[in-house]
Amino acid sequence: MLKKIIGWLYASPPRVLTIGFAFIIAVGALLLRLPISTVSGEPTPWLEAFFVSSSATCVTGLMRLDTIGYFSVFGRWVILVLVQLGGLGFMTMGTLFAFFAGRRLSLKDRLVLQEAMNQGSLEGIVRLVKRVLIYALCIEAVGALLFTFRFMHEMHFRQALYYGVFHSVSFFNNGGFDLFGNFRSMAGYVGDPYMNILAIALVVLGGVGFVVLSDLVELRTRRKLSYHSKVVLWVSAFLIVLGTVTILIFEYTNELTFGPLSFGDKVLAAALQSVSTRSAGVSTVDIGSLRDATQFAMVLLMFVGASPGSTGGGIKTTAFAVLAAAVWAMLRGRTDVVLLGLRVERAKVNRAITVTMLSLAIVITSVMILSITEEQAFLVILFEVMSAYATVGLSAGITGDLSAFGQVLIIVLMFIGRLGPLTMTYALGSKSGRTLYREAEGRIIIG
Repeated sequence: MLKKIIGWLYASPPRVLTIGFAFIIAVGALLLRLPISTVSGEPTPWLEAFFVSSSATCVTGLMRLDTIGYFSVFGRWVILVLVQLGGLGFMTMGTLFAFFAGRRLSLKDRLVLQEAMNQGSLEGIVRLVKRVLIYALCIEAVGALLFTFRFMHEMHFRQALYYGVFHSVSFFNNGGFDLFGNFRSMAGYVGDPYMNILAIALVVLGGVGFVVLSDLVELRTRRKLSYHSKVVLWVSAFLIVLGTVTILIFEYTNELTFGPLSFGDKVLAAALQSVSTRSAGVSTVDIGSLRDATQFAMVLLMFVGASPGSTGGGIKTTAFAVLAAAVWAMLRGRTDVVLLGLRVERAKVNRAITVTMLSLAIVITSVMILSITEEQAFLVILFEVMSAYATVGLSAGITGDLSAFGQVLIIVLMFIGRLGPLTMTYALGSKSGRTLYREAEGRIIIG
């Protein structure tokens, strides 16, 4: 019986990924439950420990407990390690240890890596993982150094270094955790160009995807970006600019957020909020004080999320681009979906539609359930659900007021959002192979 269970668990790469992330969350919750993890020395309640562990492993950043006020140094390091494991993926980190141990990766390991990195083939997967580790650690190291320089103006060197490492790892992995206290995020740096630009750079680099990072690093030798990288960069730039302009217009006269700021600070704050909605969870203004129109615009940006193979969530920029191109093709009466001058294969269009529809179904169902169990405004619940599912971590202020059922549902949403709805579907079932026949075509009227 045990052999059959183990065989089922390891039957497919999606299942291995699902089990691996669940195991990390369980271990993280156990460590955060220990009295040594809290400032008071009291054990953290199990549900709270699982919530924090899930939020860290799924690089979301939603918190019911103040990171620096509640957790000890040990607890904060546990959170940071969980963010690193969740951002880069446990298989990627496992590959790092395998390299150090001199062990060759089996075909099974490579298949799981292929699923984790969202790649279409096994070709060059190990080489890509090596580059991912190098790029990620180098970017985090540079970010930590730059943050340390800034924090040294406020604290002694050791604490500045500690803060620098924590925020660099958290922001690059789109984790959204910070050590500023009282759930303030970066509110104290709303007019600091250095901190804002550095945070934006780390979030963007973590959100474009490791394949794109690899292409950009090798651009000097290859002299050409891949089609995937071009789509990701164009769509990411478009969404960042669109989000910045939209948030700036909606909040320009809001005295609770942008109103008291200078024009330059308003643009900077709008840019950070726009980038952050793509999965980072970093903010310099009170999200709960934003206008309804702004919050809803941020919900839409969160739904799109980051890019494939990145540390972020959402339906991904490429799926959004393919859907937009498919709509444009339909409006022009064309059968082929063309994006940046090249035709997108039908299987990719179907995948984008599937991911989007599954995501919408999950979000809508969750919002309806929480609208019954939680005594909160509809838009606030929608914002919380989308933030959890897209692993963003921004909150309009209801995370700490969630019921026990609401906490469990948010944990599930973060877990599904980090792995992706298709991966979860494949993990629970099995991929059906290619059929040897086609059903007869039926006629149906659309529109």
